Amino acid sequence: MSTIFTKIINREIPGRLIWEDEHCLAFFTIEPFQYGHTLVVPRLEIDHWVDLPEQLSAHLFAVAHKVSRGLVKAFDPARVGMMIAGFDVPHTHLHVWPALDQSEFTFEQANRNPDPALMDEAAEKLRAALTDLGYGEFVTS
Repeated sequence: MSTIFTKIINREIPGRLIWEDEHCLAFFTIEPFQYGHTLVVPRLEIDHWVDLPEQLSAHLFAVAHKVSRGLVKAFDPARVGMMIAGFDVPHTHLHVWPALDQSEFTFEQANRNPDPALMDEAAEKLRAALTDLGYGEFVTS
């Protein structure tokens, strides 16, 4: 059975897509730590990140790095947080977000009801930043 992430990748359900290439997609989580909280997800359904082929793992981390550069440009955060947890959806995903404080590094503080207009605004800011950084060919609309 497909994961919710595969359904987003296959456009069976909507998602706020940010990045797409032949190996992965990046899209906003529905419960962000901060507006701009992005998941980098391989197209392949691989539950545990340590089971990723090394080349795919390297690619995901490279995309997370590029998205993180976009987060810096778009939101000017104190830091960009990165986390791999993997307990909520059995499909590898890297969390990257504009972090303001160390206390954000917990799912208990996630926004369970984010404002859709602010989510859309943050997505547009991040897409514009990634385009400005030269990654426009991978930016989704």
